[in-house]
Amino acid sequence: MPAYVVRLWMPDRPGALGAVASRIGAVRGDLVGIDILERGGGRAIDELVVELPDASLVPLLTSEIGQVDGVDVEDVSPAPEEPVDPRLDALETAAVLVAQIAVPDLLEALARHSMRDFSADWAAVLDPSGPIPLAEVGAVPPVAWLAAFVAGSRVSVTPELVDAGPDDVAWADLPAAELAVVLG
Repeated sequence: MPAYVVRLWMPDRPGALGAVASRIGAVRGDLVGIDILERGGGRAIDELVVELPDASLVPLLTSEIGQVDGVDVEDVSPAPEEPVDPRLDALETAAVLVAQIAVPDLLEALARHSMRDFSADWAAVLDPSGPIPLAEVGAVPPVAWLAAFVAGSRVSVTPELVDAGPDDVAWADLPAAELAVVLG
């Protein structure tokens, strides 16, 4: 059976997930995984893994879930073929990184595995002083945008502004290497 990751916004209240699960069952779907990504302001962002007997049921699934009061379907995409286990993925990434001998291979592996581990669409390892991208995976934004994002993020890393940036881009400063990793 094909499986899909359904990202949705829903009220953070008892029974909301049950109502969604009922709609999934109404289209002969099987809810096989739940990941609560975010909670706050009375809303929750969840990713559900749903198996369907046929791919042609995806539009009906989306429509049925959208009928639940206060629920919005953000995205439906094919589920990865292999199940994701963040704890195991982190260990595998660490093993791959320490096995690298050449710096360019290390940076490419860091970008590739960061993208996979965080389910990102793209990743870049930057020398922010340049700005020079040292490794890129996926459809990375222009270098000028990446440099501006990292520079602006460095300035705004204060307790009152931590949540002020975009929700679909993340970054990590690597001060010992004078690099930054950016994911989107």
